[in-house]
Formats: sequence, C-alpha cells, structure tokens
Amino acid sequence: MEMDWIWGLVGGLMIGSAAALFLLVNGRIMGASGILGGLVDGSGRSNWTERAAFIAGLVIVPLLMLPLYTEVDTHISTNPAVLIGAGLLVGVGTRLANGCTSGHGVCGISRFSLRGIVATVFYLIAGGVSVLLFKHILGVI
Repeated sequence: MEMDWIWGLVGGLMIGSAAALFLLVNGRIMGASGILGGLVDGSGRSNWTERAAFIAGLVIVPLLMLPLYTEVDTHISTNPAVLIGAGLLVGVGTRLANGCTSGHGVCGISRFSLRGIVATVFYLIAGGVSVLLFKHILGVI
C-alpha cells in the first residue's frame, strides 16, 4: 500500500495548526493571497514586516525540507507557458473571490463561514473543469 497520503495528512495538520496559531496570535485570518496582496498594493504597510516574514516562510520552509526528500514527483508540467498561465489564473481567481484556499477553505470552513464554504465549492469546481479542459481536452498538462 502506498503511503503518500501520510504527507498530505501531515501537510494538512501543519496548515491547520499554522492557521489556528495565526488567528490566536494576530486575531486575523491567515489568507495567503490577502497577506501577499497587502504587500503588493500597499494596504499592509502598517504590518509589512509580519507579512514579509509570512511570505518568506512560504518560500524558505519547503527549501529547508529538501534534504528529507530524494525524489519528489509532483506531476507539474515542464512547459513554462503552462506554469506562468496557471500562476496568473490562480492570482486572478483569488482576487475575484476575495481570498484563496487558505483563507476561505482552511479558515472559512473551520469557522462555518457560508462565504468560505461557497468559495471553496467553486474552487473545487473550477479545478475539476480546469483538469478536464487542460489535461483531457487540450492535452497541455
């Protein structure tokens, strides 16, 4: 039996714990797109060091985990156009939805927020449609 599901469980526990700690310490929802958006548009000037540290942690922690893995098969496309397009679509989607999966999915659902639940349902539908379109119909991923 493959044990890859354990890494998903561990990752989920880490994200949930981080979201709970962020809420307890700051009294705010841990939405990565909102934290990054506040840095980009300047609305988060009052706590830019906290925001920058959070974003730096998102980049640095996975790099620190590299020695634990000999090979990671992510099934990510090697086509740069697909990767750039996917990143832009995710960015536009999070702005349209006023949040991302960490804000709506992890924090919103755990607080029984109707807005978070509805947004997460639409994220899942959009993800399924994207896989159907880009993988099975267009064959680019």
